[in-house]
Amino acid sequence: MLTAKDFIPAAYSQTIESGEYQWSAPSNIALVKYWGKKDNQIPANPSVSFTLNNCKTITKLAFAKKHIATSSKASSEDFSFDLLFEGQPKEDFKPKIKKFLERIEVYLPFLKEYHFTIDTQNTFPHSSGIASSASGMAALAMNLMSLEKALNPAMTDAYFYQKASFLARLGSGSACRSVKGQVVVWGNQTNIAGSTDLFGVEFPNEIHANFKNYQDTILLVDKGEKQVSSTVGHDLMHNHPYAERRFAQAHENLDALKAIFKSGDLDAFIKVVESEALTLHAMMMTSMPYFILMKPNTLQIINALWKFRNETKIPVCFTLDAGANVHVLYPENVSEKVLQFIKDELVGYCQNGQYICDEIGNGAILL
Repeated sequence: MLTAKDFIPAAYSQTIESGEYQWSAPSNIALVKYWGKKDNQIPANPSVSFTLNNCKTITKLAFAKKHIATSSKASSEDFSFDLLFEGQPKEDFKPKIKKFLERIEVYLPFLKEYHFTIDTQNTFPHSSGIASSASGMAALAMNLMSLEKALNPAMTDAYFYQKASFLARLGSGSACRSVKGQVVVWGNQTNIAGSTDLFGVEFPNEIHANFKNYQDTILLVDKGEKQVSSTVGHDLMHNHPYAERRFAQAHENLDALKAIFKSGDLDAFIKVVESEALTLHAMMMTSMPYFILMKPNTLQIINALWKFRNETKIPVCFTLDAGANVHVLYPENVSEKVLQFIKDELVGYCQNGQYICDEIGNGAILL
């Protein structure tokens, strides 16, 4: 079993002065939710997600060796980077990146030897209420691993992807599920081979054809800043009266999904996924302090969707992240009817009528 120490490298065989890489990494949507964590971004319960395809972050990393002779002692002992978002300097993102570099330095000891220019952009609207930390941290981790692979060409592909996911997790927990596709498990689950708290792994068991090319249409109910940061939300689980039962439930639901993925039972899938979404919000409502993250239009959408499903028997369901936006999940073969329903009945509940059509994807890509 791999431990964190396995990701601390020995001496590198190569040197490299400068260069650049560019990776895209997608967002992901959890079916069994990760909510609550221990030290070092270790999840309190396992989670499983669909990797998305269209909602992604594209990050270019340019790097050049700092020449110690020409720079002051101070600069050789600190991280040196410029951060651009959509081509413009973005100072308010820098503290988060610096904290990330501090967390991963033991695993990438070359970080202080280079000056980095990180140029990042999203394919989805910024602050649209779609988690960009997952795709952003995953894309940055992939770039840094490309540099480490250049310093150590003997590195295997398996190790490359495991370590990228491991590093991404230290930036944002769910980012470890954005490295691979299409269904990713993160967190130790006894009966899922290879599952670990350290990084995300591709779901290793059979997946029924019903779940191939699954669709996710994201209804943008509220594009404002998150009411409560993920870090604060996770911390609220520490003394939560229902935390232990919730963590056990996540294991049970992951077990249930394992069987559902094999059988293709869409009705059972809907029950687990919607229950998980509502449980996540219930945990926020019953924490101290407490929050209601849904908006009135979130509930309008859920009720309209339930009515549509009851009347048509079309296997469409919703899930939620820790916010007001609604992810509408459905098999590809009912796309036409579901999209028509969204246009006819749900768009009015979206801010400025905005929604994003997405589907299951394959993870990070070197561009």
